[in-house]
Order: sequence, then C-alpha cells, then structure tokens
Amino acid sequence: MSKVTEIFGSKVFNDETMKERLPKDAYKALKKTVEEGRPLDRDLANVIAHAMKEWAIELGATHFTHWFQPMTGVTAEKHDSFIQPEDGGRIIMTFSGKELIKGEPDASSFPSGGLRATFEARGYTAWDPTSYVFIKDDTLCIPTAFCSYSGEALDKKTPLLRSMEALDKSAVRVLKLFGHDDVKRVITTVGPEQEYFLIDSEMFNKRPDLIYTGRTLFGAKPPKGQELDDHYFGTIKPRVSAFMKELDEELWKLGVLAKTKHNEVAPAQHELAPVFSTTNIATDHNQLTMEMMKVVAGRHGMTCLLHEKPFAGVNGSGKHNNWSISTDTGVNLLEPGATPSQNPQFLLFLTAVIKAVDEYQELLRVSVASAGNDHRLGANEAPPAIISMFLGDELEAIVESIIDGTDYEDIKKKKMSIGAAVIPSISQDTTDRNRTSPFAFTGNKFEFRSLGSSASISGPNVILNTIVAEELDQFSEELEGAADFDAALAELLKRELTAHKRIIFNGNGYAPEWVAEAEKRGLKNLKSTVDALPAFIEQKSIDVFTKHNVFTEQEILSRYDIQLENYYKVIDIEALTMDAMVKKNIMAAANDYQYSLAETLNAKAATGISVDSSVEKKRLQQASDLTVKMDARLERLEADIEKAKELSDTYDLAKFHHDVIFADMNDLREVVDELETVVPSDIWPYPNYAEILYSVK
Repeated sequence: MSKVTEIFGSKVFNDETMKERLPKDAYKALKKTVEEGRPLDRDLANVIAHAMKEWAIELGATHFTHWFQPMTGVTAEKHDSFIQPEDGGRIIMTFSGKELIKGEPDASSFPSGGLRATFEARGYTAWDPTSYVFIKDDTLCIPTAFCSYSGEALDKKTPLLRSMEALDKSAVRVLKLFGHDDVKRVITTVGPEQEYFLIDSEMFNKRPDLIYTGRTLFGAKPPKGQELDDHYFGTIKPRVSAFMKELDEELWKLGVLAKTKHNEVAPAQHELAPVFSTTNIATDHNQLTMEMMKVVAGRHGMTCLLHEKPFAGVNGSGKHNNWSISTDTGVNLLEPGATPSQNPQFLLFLTAVIKAVDEYQELLRVSVASAGNDHRLGANEAPPAIISMFLGDELEAIVESIIDGTDYEDIKKKKMSIGAAVIPSISQDTTDRNRTSPFAFTGNKFEFRSLGSSASISGPNVILNTIVAEELDQFSEELEGAADFDAALAELLKRELTAHKRIIFNGNGYAPEWVAEAEKRGLKNLKSTVDALPAFIEQKSIDVFTKHNVFTEQEILSRYDIQLENYYKVIDIEALTMDAMVKKNIMAAANDYQYSLAETLNAKAATGISVDSSVEKKRLQQASDLTVKMDARLERLEADIEKAKELSDTYDLAKFHHDVIFADMNDLREVVDELETVVPSDIWPYPNYAEILYSVK
C-alpha cells in the first residue's frame, strides 16, 4: 500500500471507519438517518459519540469542538476537553450523544444583521451528519450548522443544506417525467480551484498593510511582473514544492481530494484544485484547504495570501466553482452524451440552467460581491462584472437549431496532427475554452469563474441550487399536465431558449465592445458590491428564496446588512492603515530624502559649485512637490474618514466608502507610489514589490 493510500482519510471518521467502529445496527441506522433526512435518535447518538471519542483518543485527541461557518467568512470553533472529574482527584474521558448533536456557543458576538440583540447571547450548533467528523490540532472537529435561539440561520452551511434539498426535490420531480422512478436523490457536486500567493514571512511582517488588510495598499510596479508569462506552469521552486508536498499530505489526512498543483500567472502565485465532492462537503473542504494553506506556509517560513488582489499591476486570485448535478444512480445530469441534440433530458436541464442564470443574473453577481473581489472583476485576469454564459460551438449550434426549428448538423470531432511524426494525432474537442466567461460550460459541468479567492463557496452554490430548482419546478408544472409530453417538451425548449438566448455569449468578455453589446441585450453591469447588493433584497429574490425554504425574509435582510457592514468596515480599516503608514513612516522617509539632498546642495554651494541646474536640486524639487501633494491628499482622506462617522445607515456608509473614501485612497496611493520610485530603497520604510514577489527563492 502506498503512503498516500495509507494516510488518506486517516484523520476522518469516514464511512470506512464507521463500519469498523460502530455496531452493525448503529451503522445501518445512521446511514438511514442521513439518507432519509431524519433527526438522530438520542440512544443512537450516544453509541456514535462513544465510538468517535475512542477513535479520536487513539489518534491523540484531547478535545472536541463544533466546527461551524458563521457569517464572518471563516470557520469558528470552541474547544472542550473530554475530561470528566471523578472522586479521588481522578478523571475519565467522556463524550455524550448530546454533546455530539448540539452545542451552545455565544451567538451575540457573531454577525447577525439584527437577527440577534447583543444581550441575547444564546445560539445553537447542530451536527451535520452528511459531513464527516475529523481531527485537527488534536481536536475532534464536528461539522455543524449554526442558528439563533429562535431558529434563524446565522451561518453559511444551513442555507446551503436547504438549497441542496430544494434542488434535490425539484430535480427528482423532473426525472420522474422521463421515467426514472429509480432515482431517489439528486445532489450537486463542486470542485473549487483555489488560487493563492506565497511570500516570505519576513517580507510580510514588514508590511502593516498586508498584516491588517491582506493586500498592499501602496507599491510601485516592479521592473518585472508577469509580462513574460514565464511563471505560469513553470518549474516549481524547491521551497514552494516542499510546501505543496506537505499541504497535500495534510489535506489527504483530512480526506480532502487535493489533486492538481501548479504555478499561476503572477509571480509568487499558485493554484490547487481538488476532485469533485458533494457541495456541502466541498464547502467544508475548501474552508479547511484555506486554513491549512496558511498553517503549512508558516511552517516553511512563508505567508499565504488569499486576498483577491494583494498586489496591484499583477493578476489577483480567484476561485473557480465547477458545479454539476448528479443522481444517486451515478448519472451526471449535465453530461451531454455522444449526441446531445438527441438527449432531451440533458437539454431540459441545460435550458433550466440557462433560464436561471438569465433571470437571476443579479443574484449570481451578488454571490461573488466583496470589497476584495471588486479589485479583480472586470480586469484582464477575471471575468467581467457582467454575468453571461459560454456554451461552446456544439451546444450553441444545438440551441440555435432548436430556436430556428431546423435540423442540427452534428459537429464531428477532428483529429489534430501536431506536425512531428513521433507525436500521435489527438482528438480535437468540439469547443475551445473561454477564460473570459463568468459562467462557462466545460464538458459536463459549469465553471463559475467570478468567485474571489478568500470567499466561502457556500454563497454562490446556495444561489445556483435555488434558482435552478425554481426553473425545474416551473418546467415540471407545465409538463406534468401535458397530453403529449414530447410535443410539450419541444415547445418548452424552443420558447425558453428563445427568451433567454441573450445570456449566451461565446466571445471575448474582456473586449470593450462587449460592455455596449451587453447593455443592448439588457444584461446588468453591476460594477461594485454597492451596485450589486440591493438586488439581494428585491421582491423577486425574496420570493424565490422563501418559496424554496432556503432563507426566511428576515434572514435575507440580515445577510444584506451584514455584507454592507463588512464592505464599509474593510475599506475603513484599509483607509486607517494607509493613514498610519503615511504619517508614521512614509512622510518621514520623504523628509529624510529631502534633507539628504539639501545637505548635498549646501555642501556643493559651500565649495563654490553652482547648484542652480544640479541633479540634486531637480530631485529635491520633485520630492518636495510629491510630499506636498501627498500631505494634501492625506488630509482629504482623514477629513472624509471623519465625515463617515456622521452616517448611520449601512447602505449610506457602504456607498460613501465606495464613492468617496475609496477614491481618496486611490488618489493617495497614486502619489505615494510615484514617491516610492524617487526615494532610494535604503530610505523607503517598506519592502517593495520586487522584494516581496521574488522573496521565495
């Protein structure tokens, strides 16, 4: 047995371990509970808890925690030991079914968007038995949902599970129309590709902006960035390779299917991609992946940056959400098959996705909205803020034939000869890949490419599952009463594809012409988080979420408030960090440089050398002008930070920070970055881009 097969899942209480550790009747009862979505019996919970505890202790665990995903965007955990005191000063190690099923963390200090008053502290965590328990840092981690005392979801997992149930119900209903009574369950699967940067920790610790905000607020462009495209898929540096090797091993122990690793486009940028998993498990695993990236990087003297845009002028980091739908009988419902034009079931599911993306394009944009991702969307590194779909030549031709009512001419796969006799011919796919599309069909799945690298994948998948469930329900209602199913299906496909054709765009999403074309088509261009978020609370959005029991109206309003609050607080922290960096160090460096130039001029003048047209005088004037300009822009930023304190409405605060403070920050950065190119590096107080991006040798 290889080392990988030995360690994979070794820290997970997975199905194999449950079979080994649980009594047969308990194992069968647990599987039935999970499959049928029933509450867990207390006696059964006690049996499972005991087995988990014994297994965990054997692996060195001393504590347990309910591991949950509050609205902070990161995970949370409160650790309790297994110890229980006994007479005589002794202890025993215990873990009950009650402790497994339910926890009570303080809910008052987590974001709630008004769902909870600060003095109302009680909250509950509840075990999600569909996601395996695991051991991390000698602690038994129990994946859980998190809700308030009155039952409102305060986390990212609960709505995800609800949305999966909604899509399951709607998809099974459609499949019955095609005679698939054997299908009992439909799941969505996700494979999230994760981009990240690695820099030397010494560089990181010298940059307050990286420490406090995750991105560089100042930094002049280095002489070499990504212009030569030599980093992409390039040879991995030994130090990075050692990190990647250990990261793979740590993730494999946790049951994370880490598969692919490579250098990305920007210097110091890399990517990890996993094998597909059920969506809620993939979400848990992606949170673990981001956490382990930071932990393992620290062991190698590096810092992992997950911000969407840590460095200006080079590509930022995203997270590609590869989403598909499968049955419990092993059928991928987004698999076109050898002849997709003759696969009506596939065409119906494809049409549901097309209609969903078109009708709820604003919600998909909301799902990837954040202060960090605003820096990235629309640049020549990420899809534009305009939501559109790429289908490829074959599927687009099929769609056109359905709309036009014409026969489809099959696009046959071609053989390509590379030109060298020793290289065999290879099959050419029927479509190329469009890296500029936000939502691209890639064979048997859709790749939603707009997510930011630091985001939880829960939000986008909640929305994808919900809106597709809605369209499938509409289709079922129409087709269930049809006298002639085939004729009704053909009519439905033609009507809906005609109505929603506008969302399909196979061209260059970076081209400026696309902005005008998208506007002509009626597609929304919601450029910023502040532009996008109001769509979340429109009646249309509230209706679809509440209809499918994914969110209550109050949960929707609270999440809207939380996202707005997070947005303006992020920008406020960045503005305050900029202010401190300029006042404490950059201004002093600028003055030191001017002082050294003035001393040189005085020394030359004292010896009778003319200084009227000297280099020092020109540089002194340049540095002085930039310093005066920097001071004026700093004062404006400080004044606007004070103005923001007069506002109380969350939307007004978010809009003010976007329209005014963020603009002030950009203006201040412009002059500081220019000043950095003037002041010698031995005087400049912070490591520059070249030093940071090429710090890992």
